[in-house]
Amino acid sequence: MQAAIRPGAGRNVVVVGTQWGDEGKGKIVDWLTDHAQGVVRFQGGHNAGHTLVINGRKTALQLIPSGVMREGVACYIGNGVVVDPQHLLAEIERIEQLGVEVRSRLFLSESCPLILPFHVEIDRAREARRESSGSGKIGTTGKGIGPAYEDKVARRALRVQDLKHPARLQAKLAELLQLHNAELAGVLGAKPLPLQPMLDDALRAAEQLKPLMADVGYRLFQAHLRGENLLFEGAQGTLLDIDHGTYPFVTSSNCVAGNAAAGSGLGPGQLHYILGITKAYTTRVGGGPFPTELDIDKPGGVGHHLSTVGQERGVVTGRARRCGWLDAAALKRSMIINGVSGLCITKLDVLDGLPEINICTGYEIGARRLDVLPLDADEITECKPVYETLPGWTETTAGLTNWEQLPLNARRYLERMQALIGVPIDMVSTGPDRVHTILLRHPFRP
Repeated sequence: MQAAIRPGAGRNVVVVGTQWGDEGKGKIVDWLTDHAQGVVRFQGGHNAGHTLVINGRKTALQLIPSGVMREGVACYIGNGVVVDPQHLLAEIERIEQLGVEVRSRLFLSESCPLILPFHVEIDRAREARRESSGSGKIGTTGKGIGPAYEDKVARRALRVQDLKHPARLQAKLAELLQLHNAELAGVLGAKPLPLQPMLDDALRAAEQLKPLMADVGYRLFQAHLRGENLLFEGAQGTLLDIDHGTYPFVTSSNCVAGNAAAGSGLGPGQLHYILGITKAYTTRVGGGPFPTELDIDKPGGVGHHLSTVGQERGVVTGRARRCGWLDAAALKRSMIINGVSGLCITKLDVLDGLPEINICTGYEIGARRLDVLPLDADEITECKPVYETLPGWTETTAGLTNWEQLPLNARRYLERMQALIGVPIDMVSTGPDRVHTILLRHPFRP
């Protein structure tokens, strides 16, 4: 058996965001699927938002892997993902309306925990309570992701496999609903939810989801042995990781490359290349510390430029993203956590026309100087960024596909970024369409 799972049977690439999410992972995953036979989601839920632009047509995905827009590519939802059955079916139908065949090549792990209506109600009620109490909103999407992961860790979650067994489903759902209704009514002051409509919806969804259910880990193992290339698609970003991010202003899952193994069932020895996606500047949605943040509401300011030119609004929530200069010290932390092999820089064209561009090279906290993002969120709020200023460029970078075509100062900016972070830049995205890409080293080619 050890000989059978030798490295190199197929080449597998993990794509992760290296900032606070929204780095443009969807477009890059879509671009890379030209060389992959399967795409795997391994964490998060429909709180992710991946926007693809193909031949000028925009498609937003939340739960289904971005490879769905490539004909013949298998799409896997791994055990590390929490799944809202109603949302998944609605997303399938929406993609099918675009003329894309989905169901025969979508494989859903039977071990995925389910997101149910009481998870959503608890998520929203807790966030409202945080806001009213003055403790400050975390900035969740209100889609039940966190409470669903809580049930998973507490070993009481309903999982996709329970949908195959109506009696078991009803018994477990009744028990779990009783527990969560007690919190809704007794602690959060919200209305309790009835069992029957929830059970009926789950049973109806089960009939459509049963054909998609699969042992995803074993299927990935078999695909690897056949020599297929697999692409592992992360959601959110490293600095939102539940363990390594700016806690408690984080998501509820592990967004880092190492979780591609735990969240899919394929061993870590079969992950060959880690591609870190990094915006040419920094954005963040929701609360939490952000050392290089700029004012996005000041007309004529750099923050306003980044926000408007970059069209910085969340795919899932529609909220305006906070914007700031590139933070190389935060990126160093991401490189360490993920073991990044190479970087893809996105949205370089948003910086076109700025006379000067700053890069945060480290922080000052009192008399201390740090060159990497600290782990304590309270400490991060005390960080005063130390900037290095580079000249900007007036020429456009939008749509360029060759490194030599880039303006000299744009190349110098990227080269300085690379030197500060300590990881090679292998790709540069110069626009939203899949063809707007500069390739320096291909992740699927050793």
